[in-house]
Amino acid sequence: MKKNVLFLGIILLSIAGFSQNSLRFQVKDSSDNQSLTNVTVTTARETKKTDSNGFVFFSNLGDGNSSVSITAIGYISKQVSVQLSDTTIHIILLVRKAELLEDVTIIATTRNNQRIENAPLKVEVLGKEEMDEENVIRPANIASILGDISGIQIQQSSAVSGNANVRIQGLEGRYTQILRDGMPLFEGFSGNFGVLTIPPLDLRQIELVKGSASTLYGGGAIGGLVNLISKRPSSKGEYIITLNQTTLKESDVNTYLSKRYKNVGYTLFSGYTHQNFSDVNKDGFSDVPRLNTFIVHPKLFFYPSENTNIIVGYTGTFENRSGGDVLVLEGTPNSSHQYFETNKTKRNTGEFIIESKISNQLKGTIKASVSDFNRTIESNFHFFHGKELDYYSEISMLLTSDKSDWVGGFNFTGDEFTIKPSDPVLLGDFSNKTAGAFVQNTYRFKENDILETGLRLDHHFDYGNFMLPRIAFFHRFNVNWASRLGFGMGYKTPNALAPQNVEYNIERLAPIGDSVKAEKSYGFNAEFNYKKEYGNGNSFFINQAFFITQLNTPIIANELPFGTVIFMNEPKPIISKGFDTYVQWVVHEWEIYAGYTFTLAERKYLQQNQFVPLTPKNRFATVIARNISEKFRFGLEGSYTGSQFRENDTKTPGYLFIAAMVGYNITSHINLVLNCENLLDYRQSKHESLYEGSTINPQFKPLWAPIDGRVVNLSFRLKK
Repeated sequence: MKKNVLFLGIILLSIAGFSQNSLRFQVKDSSDNQSLTNVTVTTARETKKTDSNGFVFFSNLGDGNSSVSITAIGYISKQVSVQLSDTTIHIILLVRKAELLEDVTIIATTRNNQRIENAPLKVEVLGKEEMDEENVIRPANIASILGDISGIQIQQSSAVSGNANVRIQGLEGRYTQILRDGMPLFEGFSGNFGVLTIPPLDLRQIELVKGSASTLYGGGAIGGLVNLISKRPSSKGEYIITLNQTTLKESDVNTYLSKRYKNVGYTLFSGYTHQNFSDVNKDGFSDVPRLNTFIVHPKLFFYPSENTNIIVGYTGTFENRSGGDVLVLEGTPNSSHQYFETNKTKRNTGEFIIESKISNQLKGTIKASVSDFNRTIESNFHFFHGKELDYYSEISMLLTSDKSDWVGGFNFTGDEFTIKPSDPVLLGDFSNKTAGAFVQNTYRFKENDILETGLRLDHHFDYGNFMLPRIAFFHRFNVNWASRLGFGMGYKTPNALAPQNVEYNIERLAPIGDSVKAEKSYGFNAEFNYKKEYGNGNSFFINQAFFITQLNTPIIANELPFGTVIFMNEPKPIISKGFDTYVQWVVHEWEIYAGYTFTLAERKYLQQNQFVPLTPKNRFATVIARNISEKFRFGLEGSYTGSQFRENDTKTPGYLFIAAMVGYNITSHINLVLNCENLLDYRQSKHESLYEGSTINPQFKPLWAPIDGRVVNLSFRLKK
């Protein structure tokens, strides 16, 4: 009996000792009292992360006072001292940093609420601050800001129309998937001028994935994806007008209005751009087209309950581009000066989204969009009018728990291309339809280890079935060091109208042959990163990534001697590999970004000179900015693009590109920005003629450098 009493006493003392030496915390956002997951909480003995409800528990901490550090990306770090005999649950309220917003640290692209720093899929985010700044530097479109990111190249494909596409990690633009709020935006014929008609003022942020990301959004994201996240209204409201004028005769007027009420809200963007043509190098042909663009994007938000959002939106884009012989554009053509090209486009898009929080762990989303794209192309040789109807629908679910998140769903996507009354062309009407199902699991099996696995099954109605697995692993060594590994597959079905590095006249394009197969890809990535935050908002971050993508049975455009362009598979792959290094440093109010990308892209189906044309092996970019005072902000941007191979295997020179910006805040609501792009006035035309042949039928060379020269713009913004 005495032994039993003694044993019971030892157990009770152990329990008492355990309770005295333990701590419980719940971490919340001070602004909305919401629990924060994956917050780092550090004691003298160990470091842990808060769970999905914001809780963290420590035991066996010893006696006396304990100093505890609480840190989270986007929030001001906090130090607290706790008496270990205190067994209550301590509520810690973290305050958001003024310069970082929650929407920058939450990933929409991966469909769950994981923080960027801990996501197995690497996502780079250009947040609201970058969108606001780009709105007063280049308000017409987002091409410039995308081109500032290491590993991303904006490739201009036409000197006459100014068309361009987004290339990632050395692969052509057709392997980059463009999304708007998680829905495909451009494909095939409707991809023309796509990235040139998205103004930054209409966006909350841009999310970038470099490398394979096809599991959740379809096979086309072989090189990577760009997800454009729209703004949403707040109860405070937002009202912005931007006026811009450039030395290249471009004028922009953009407005944005938004407001949320109790059960309804709205956003409204409208923008107009007028640009006159400009012959920068004085060769008799326009280097900048005449342009008139009008965009309107209203959205209505309904909140029938606290847990349900309904969004209905419309986007209308109407544009007229003209380029070619200066005398023709001036209205004085003659027998030797007749060349011109005019593009008229109309894009009408409707979208519908329902988001419902069914429970604390389960969320459902229904999305749908329909887009009607019309384009007429008129030149002195040919007239063409075509139409493409694109549609997308999806239903998905997100199930979360302490250890694991599940995302799954079904989607159906398609496009229908129709030729309207036109001069004769080789192409005929065609369509694509794909039904898909996807599932992804994110499993946190240790405090600092996260495994993400996914699988997509697609059925293309013409090209059959495709299975796309993906696996990614994230490991955090400590509060400073982390690493990622990933593998994913993708595919791309043939489409004669997919963007090319060189824009071919549409009348020369032959239809896809019956023997042409879909392209398939295998992509690998690995990376390490280091971050450090220290005193007074200073921080340092460096990321070192390695990548390799193999594209099997690549579809290549071949120009026959008589001018027809046919498409065919090659038996050996295209392989793009390299590494990407970038640094972000904030020190004493200086903001510094520097990135270097080494890319070796090769066409293995060739015996010699396998380099992919117009793909620089070396590219470096840097941005330096500082708020000089409450009134003035200064920024300097520079990049170096290394030599590139032309199609004839000759090499281009490398070149520097430098830009500078000064901003002045007249009041808290009004500011002016003076910006200069291409300070050194580097132009391809300084090294070679931009065209060959006669003035009546010029053959324009592929573009590897800027052709518009130095450009200065002055912007005025009123924000309330």
